[in-house]
Amino acid sequence: MRPKLELLDKPLIERILDEAFQLIRGPGVRIAPYGFDLLRSGGASIDGDVARIPEALARQALATVPQEFFLYDRRGDPAVHYGGDDVHFDPGSSCLNILDAETQQARPAQSCDLVRLVQVAEMLPQFSAQSTAMVCNDVPAEIGDWYRLLLVLWHSEKPVVTGAFSASSLHTLLELLALESGGAEALRQKPRAVFDVCPSPPLNWSEFASQNMIDLARAGVPAEIVSMPLAGATAPVTLLGSIVQHAAECISGITIHQLACPGAPMVWGGAPAIFDMRTGTTPMGAIETAMLDLGCAQVGKHLGLPTHAYLVAGDGKLVDAQAAMESGISAVLGALAGINMVSGAGMLDFLACHSIEKLVIDAEAIASAQRLLQGIEPRTESLAVAMFAQTGLRGDFLKLKETRALFRGEQHFPSAVIDRGAPSLDGSAPDILRRARNRADELVAAYRRPEISPDREQAMLAFAHHQSRTAGLEALPGIDRCRSQTD
Repeated sequence: MRPKLELLDKPLIERILDEAFQLIRGPGVRIAPYGFDLLRSGGASIDGDVARIPEALARQALATVPQEFFLYDRRGDPAVHYGGDDVHFDPGSSCLNILDAETQQARPAQSCDLVRLVQVAEMLPQFSAQSTAMVCNDVPAEIGDWYRLLLVLWHSEKPVVTGAFSASSLHTLLELLALESGGAEALRQKPRAVFDVCPSPPLNWSEFASQNMIDLARAGVPAEIVSMPLAGATAPVTLLGSIVQHAAECISGITIHQLACPGAPMVWGGAPAIFDMRTGTTPMGAIETAMLDLGCAQVGKHLGLPTHAYLVAGDGKLVDAQAAMESGISAVLGALAGINMVSGAGMLDFLACHSIEKLVIDAEAIASAQRLLQGIEPRTESLAVAMFAQTGLRGDFLKLKETRALFRGEQHFPSAVIDRGAPSLDGSAPDILRRARNRADELVAAYRRPEISPDREQAMLAFAHHQSRTAGLEALPGIDRCRSQTD
């Protein structure tokens, strides 16, 4: 029996949806002019920049969203299943800073930092997907969106969770993905990436979010709504009130998306949080934030939709016991909730900073959560009596053939990051941060860049050089040096 966690009962979910439909009908949803004609064509009314969406139109849109889809790796094999209770993890996205492994101080992230993170995540089986995890501060901001994606595609064959910070950059990202996939139609048939699209709370689809939603639908590339109600600040203070707002934002976005292309793949996702009334911060590691994520995802599951959430993140500034506690708890909760994609591993400081060492430690928590999902099952005809018949009361179970045959299936064996050895008498054993750093070094040393077909590699390089030179960037950080080392 697979263990499962639900926080809401069906009558409460129906109340949440009923109020969400009320909200999108009135007061309505702010929407950019880019989506006016679509909404009017479906029967919504537009008053200024506010759309009032009838419940019937929204339910019609919900009915056309696929209940499942796959993301594919570079070889064209299905690698991530969005749907049902399948659970996958990826590193969190778009951090500005990285925690320097030497100084343990946050600093602006560089291309080489993103490359190292991608290499580590590529080697860790706990991560089914990569993410455009960091803003590369050594790359001009106007090309930052597609450059982060280029580095991930160059160094990984796993699917990618990504996103565009502007409407204008989305088409450049899609062009790059099409080059790597073998064309726009190949990308549509076997999408390599899912794009996060974020409404602005409360109930506001900005110009670039509206355009991204519509253009992704028409391109047939999956969109992942990342609704971010902040309970007590930009959303009702109650957890249920914020879940209602999240549902209203997702439903309105889905309506826009499905009007643009019925049947286009879409994910009911989010990064809700509470607003800490003592500190004025947005604690992603708070238990109430995790409860918001689980409640929001359960509403999406009730509608039969693929789901996403931001968990496995910490709020402290260091990789310490607080980070481990916050991240480990939410990794388990996200898995038990059956959320299809859980983003956030490796993140600190309210999602502002990445740590590669934390990513390695989080992978161990994820592995434990994945073992928990396997549950407890009978592996022998007699649960215990037959083994006792062999040993009596001597307790010599180590000698049994059943022990030798079954222990690997019963037990998860973590990496050396987790210390299960005897204590060192002189106290010289490395702490978990040092063990995680050693593990990251080992993974990077063992990493080999996945092959890209020569024609696609050359097309990607030509694209990158052309685009980067328009921003005054001649070299390609994170790529040119790596190529010279392998030539």
